[in-house]
Amino acid sequence: MTAPVQPALDGTVPAPQQTKTQRQAEDYETWLAEVWPVFIAAAATGRTFTTYEIADENQLAAPPNPQAHWGRLMTLLKDEGYVRTAGWACTNRPTAHHSGVRTWKGTAAARRAA
Repeated sequence: MTAPVQPALDGTVPAPQQTKTQRQAEDYETWLAEVWPVFIAAAATGRTFTTYEIADENQLAAPPNPQAHWGRLMTLLKDEGYVRTAGWACTNRPTAHHSGVRTWKGTAAARRAA
């Protein structure tokens, strides 16, 4: 059973909302090989970003363990000198209810690598 659609006050019926499904990577190494160059390129731009913004803009696959692997990716990028912490922001990820997340900014090493 589907829920009925409530028409707007002007009588129009809203278009059905489409939900985006995210691919799930099979294994960590394959996922890391896919996302690593994308995050290096994002860091090379010099803009401040959140992990979700880059993943969403580039339609990246979710890692096998999203709760641990996104943070691990950013830690690896930081340890390699490609990104540094830039502060905090409210996430625009739909399921996170605007919770606080770390923001990142690329370094000179990222600009050289790109």
